[in-house]
Amino acid sequence: MAFTPLHDRVLVRRVESDEKTKGGLIIPDSAKEKPAEGEVVSVGAGAKDDDGDRVAMDVKAGDKILFGKWSGTEITLDGEELLIMKESDILGIIA
Repeated sequence: MAFTPLHDRVLVRRVESDEKTKGGLIIPDSAKEKPAEGEVVSVGAGAKDDDGDRVAMDVKAGDKILFGKWSGTEITLDGEELLIMKESDILGIIA
């Protein structure tokens, strides 16, 4: 994929949610919520501080993350739906 986010932005691929509940009930597509979990595809170089120095990013490509329900902007690249969000929209890294 020939796309690199700028500054402190992150390109994220959503992780698909389960088709069934823990009790075994099948969830129809119309009742599913978009998951707030994803995988980092690529990251920008980082924001600049007041002195003009780069601030290193806390996430890297391949990290599994949690983000806010309304975070990011949905885009389509090479037929795949992805999200672009600021690093500050990421709530945490899943170990």
